[in-house]
Amino acid sequence: MDHTVTVYSTPTCSWCQIAKEHLRASGISFEDVDVATDMTRAKEMVEKSGQYGVPVLDIDGEIVVGFDRARIDSLLQIH
Repeated sequence: MDHTVTVYSTPTCSWCQIAKEHLRASGISFEDVDVATDMTRAKEMVEKSGQYGVPVLDIDGEIVVGFDRARIDSLLQIH
């Protein structure tokens, strides 16, 4: 099943890098949004999640704040 995944992140966030590497290792394609440089998308992230911290993942419209591996895997059906 194809999923629509957006990762809101910053270049200096270690948990963001871990989340993106987990997705890559699982064969999941995603859009990587650098909210440090794109203020429009940063505002979008805050509106979706209510959070200013990263990472924030939008997986098929479901919001995951932080690297919550169990929830990410569940939403993406990664076993």
